[in-house]
Amino acid sequence: MVHNGLRGRTQRYKCKDCGRRFDGGVRRDKSQVITDYVEGKQTLDQLALKYRVNEKTIRRDLEGMRYVQKISKYKQVTIQMDTTYWGRRFGLMVIRDATRGRVLWRKYVTHETIADYLEGVEWLKKQGFKIYGVVIDGMKALFPYPVQLCQFHQMLTVRKYITQDPDIEASKALLDLVNDITKMDKESFIGAFEEWYETYKDVLNERVHDKRIKKKTPPYMRPRLRSAYFSVKRNMPLLWTFYDRPETGLPNTNNALEGLFSDLKTKVRVHSGISKEHRKKLLDEYIKRNY
Repeated sequence: MVHNGLRGRTQRYKCKDCGRRFDGGVRRDKSQVITDYVEGKQTLDQLALKYRVNEKTIRRDLEGMRYVQKISKYKQVTIQMDTTYWGRRFGLMVIRDATRGRVLWRKYVTHETIADYLEGVEWLKKQGFKIYGVVIDGMKALFPYPVQLCQFHQMLTVRKYITQDPDIEASKALLDLVNDITKMDKESFIGAFEEWYETYKDVLNERVHDKRIKKKTPPYMRPRLRSAYFSVKRNMPLLWTFYDRPETGLPNTNNALEGLFSDLKTKVRVHSGISKEHRKKLLDEYIKRNY
């Protein structure tokens, strides 16, 4: 018996003995099932309906997804690293080529640790990568490379301390300044930051006036404003590595990596309710195809 027809469509069969022709069922191409699942927005139920099989059969087809670590041929890189989470105990740590947008290394983690980032960097070195610089959100003393602290995350840190709608003039002025950091050059920002301090240092350093407090040195009146200010001051050298070391090709933010994470979350959201292991398979396959 022979058949003809296209993948995923009703097949035509011919009996070699009697010559009779008849219609058969739908022939599934498992690789196309995986593509529909990973690249499209079809749920398991929708795929089962499309291919006229039950959901368990689709699940078996998806077991064909296998993680293969591809090593980039471009060995001279500037890297970005960060971790994103689905819930509290499921995270994906990623190291990305900042120039070419390729994911070089990834690991599933329950929480973010220095040791895991160092593991990824060490793996890259063993594979022959030469690292010219690193963009990170924190842990600034990690690496023997030029380090750029993500300016966008510095903005988020300041907002965390003084909120997005502060109630005093000093906090509003600091928030406005930090929100403009990506639009300013190093000299302009540092000059404006120092000017802010000269204008509001009395507000920043004011202490609580309360005779009931028995401490020799009363606490500061606005500790959260101080935290925001000193966060920027401490991080200042690393906020401008890209500006001081243009030869590294460092971007000033991790926004491109955040865009990757946003894309992955959108993909997982389409398939909400899948198990942790199936989520890993989906993410691995999607990253392999697109990043």
